[in-house]
Amino acid sequence: MIFVDSHCHLDLLSKEQNLDSIVDRAEKAEVKYLQTICTKLENFSEIIGIAERFDNVYASVGLHPDEANKAASISSEQLIKLSGHPKVIGLGETGLDYYHQGYDKNKQKAAFLQHIIASQNTDLPVIVHTREAEADTAEIISTEMHNQNFRGLIHCFTSSKDFAEKMLDQGFYISISGIVTFKNAIDLQQIVAYLPLNKILIETDSPYLAPVPMRGLKNEPAFVPYVAEHIAKIKNITTEEVANQTTENFFKLFSKCKE
Repeated sequence: MIFVDSHCHLDLLSKEQNLDSIVDRAEKAEVKYLQTICTKLENFSEIIGIAERFDNVYASVGLHPDEANKAASISSEQLIKLSGHPKVIGLGETGLDYYHQGYDKNKQKAAFLQHIIASQNTDLPVIVHTREAEADTAEIISTEMHNQNFRGLIHCFTSSKDFAEKMLDQGFYISISGIVTFKNAIDLQQIVAYLPLNKILIETDSPYLAPVPMRGLKNEPAFVPYVAEHIAKIKNITTEEVANQTTENFFKLFSKCKE
């Protein structure tokens, strides 16, 4: 049985913990592959350094929507160039986040579009963050998909069933985090019951959102099996089925990463 943590932030974890220990604990928990996610271009060299250090760790390149509010403009050319690194398998996390005060919709949309253009030119999937921005996220993805196909996923899904359906219609995958294990996550659990298993990925988004029964601890990749176990309970299937299918899904979407 093999698990993949499709979305973690090892650069943040490394500030408080030993990376070798984190990766070792993940491997002992059968989490054999990790993708560490870029949120700021100025951190890209550190993130790539982590990916280069471990054979089973891959990386993305991108600008988080919260960072797009503050950063200078980002170009698809920049992203395409940086994504040429052999360890870079995805673009993002990008997207729209209208939750925090002071956000700039135009800056976020412009940055999101540049990631999509880079995806269309590299065939690398976009890793999409969306928070309180379903309508605009869906509109941008749909419009750009009509212009030229691209691939992607919605990471740490907490949106509506209607939005999930729209994303599935666009061929997107849905990534589920430890939030699905929370007692109050009833809506998300119902959506997971509806989602086809062949379109689901699993993630920790560590160091955030530690799943039950690890609530209160710093989240880490070794905890992603708890997400799989909860999905298995919701769907009344085995954890092994969830592990096998979500791992297959990961390598199908992030096809630059070779198992």
